[in-house]
Amino acid sequence: MRLLKLVRDDTNIDFVRLRGWAFGLTLLLTVLAVGVTFAKGLNLGVDFVGGLMIEETFPTKPSMDRLRGVIDDLGVGEANLQTVGDGRTVTIRLPVPTSNDEGATNAVVRKVEAGVGKAFPGATFSRYDTVTGKVSGELIRNGLLAVVLAVLGIGLFAIFRFEWQFGISTIVAIVHDLLVTLGFFAITQFELDLTIIAAFLTIIGYSINDKIVIDDRIRENMRRYRKMEMRDIINLSVNETLPRTVMTSVTILLALFALLMLGGHVLRGFTAAMILGIVVGTYSSIYVSSSLLITLGLRAEPNREKPGTTDKRPVPEAERITPRER
Repeated sequence: MRLLKLVRDDTNIDFVRLRGWAFGLTLLLTVLAVGVTFAKGLNLGVDFVGGLMIEETFPTKPSMDRLRGVIDDLGVGEANLQTVGDGRTVTIRLPVPTSNDEGATNAVVRKVEAGVGKAFPGATFSRYDTVTGKVSGELIRNGLLAVVLAVLGIGLFAIFRFEWQFGISTIVAIVHDLLVTLGFFAITQFELDLTIIAAFLTIIGYSINDKIVIDDRIRENMRRYRKMEMRDIINLSVNETLPRTVMTSVTILLALFALLMLGGHVLRGFTAAMILGIVVGTYSSIYVSSSLLITLGLRAEPNREKPGTTDKRPVPEAERITPRER
């Protein structure tokens, strides 16, 4: 039975030749992501801003002005409304009740449910979440700390495992992946909550897994082909690992697209973040992280064998172009 191969074994793509364009595109995407994040802001969930979030589903898309007026008449505080999915599901954000106990919260939820149900027959209550301001502040701090420590830890691992150039290129690529994903959330205004922080950490894990595999092959080929130009070593290494990279990305994306279509709107933000992170992470692994090693001055290791035993034969042309081992 013939094996399915998404990438041929003799693939020989000159990825390094496009590194100038790749660096330019990476810088452009990063600047745009940061700019749109500051310009539009993020739609922070209840986890981070605190408050009471009630989710209602309507038979048809409701009028936001009418719904806001109904909630204002209930006297439960200023409401922040946002539609989800096809517009029939609406999240209603309210301040946490002053007494801040479960009984008061449940009373507000029942009051909103009854008022909305009376004004919009057929509306159904889905769920509610509540987080105090103190807890939301701790969640923001812990979420940011988790992401920063993950990135720094991965960079230090790459520095001690390989060379300092590998650590810098890895951090640059991962920061790019995260910023682009963050910009996507600013554009789409998907709710950013602890689930999305989990998605960010998962994206970091996937990205570092892909980058470490390529970096390890680069270091291996640096020792094997010590007279080969660094440009050729990187192209050879990326081409050798390309079948694994593509197959891994495709299989993960198939599962994520299934989750996107069937998982419902609750998981839509998490799934969208993962899909974008996989695509951007694969791009940065191939075009940014590897080629950046040349810019950082990485050189092939010199031959450290004893005098008289050094192999001074030139590297055959076939070994410079096509991968020898898979």
